[in-house]
Amino acid sequence: MAARIVAQSALSDRTRAAMCRLYLSYYEATSPVRFEQDLAIKDEVLLLHDARHVLRGFSTLKRYVCDGEAGACRVLFSGDTVVQHDFWGDQTLAFNWIRRAGAIKAEYPHEPLFWLLIVKGHRTFRYLQAFSREYFPHWQRSTPPAAQAVMDRFGQRLFGEAYDPANGIIRFAESHGQLRPEWAEPTPEAAGRPEVRFFLERNPGYRRGDELLCLTELSPENLRPLARRLFLAGMRE
Repeated sequence: MAARIVAQSALSDRTRAAMCRLYLSYYEATSPVRFEQDLAIKDEVLLLHDARHVLRGFSTLKRYVCDGEAGACRVLFSGDTVVQHDFWGDQTLAFNWIRRAGAIKAEYPHEPLFWLLIVKGHRTFRYLQAFSREYFPHWQRSTPPAAQAVMDRFGQRLFGEAYDPANGIIRFAESHGQLRPEWAEPTPEAAGRPEVRFFLERNPGYRRGDELLCLTELSPENLRPLARRLFLAGMRE
């Protein structure tokens, strides 16, 4: 498996079509038009191909600058992310994503860099636990005011009235896409994990496309050992 970063504007029609087909095979209550609208506002795409150069997964990325009372910061917003289920054990996409985050951090090393993501599936939420020591919302501790301020600012900026700051949920009047039932439910083993139980309790509307807004800082100090090594390697590139 191999991953590469491509500017969204440089994607070929063939690649865009392959991404859309893969996305629609895992999500329902959405459409090619909505997929293209979401993709159009992203800056970069991380593509995952197998040895025959067949697309097996992708993730999209948008970069923001935040200039608040606490000073300037950078925000990476993750959009649609899909990996074909036959390759869920392969971490090429995730590892390349964290290296890319390290490279972005190196551009502004003295400014905090946050990963902002909206989550409607327990598998995505588990990446926060796998990558970060501190992330929010967290099943063991409350969200600090500074992190909550960043979350509320971007929740309202990106999703307007659909964002509910009381619980951190983004709920549209009509679903903007939801995991197909066969992919939405956790296995009994996964359901026993504390972070998965927390996600399911915090976002009970995940089956109909409700999203939980999440945040973690991408810094060597806040990343777990493997993620930290990849992040630092990205900073040196």
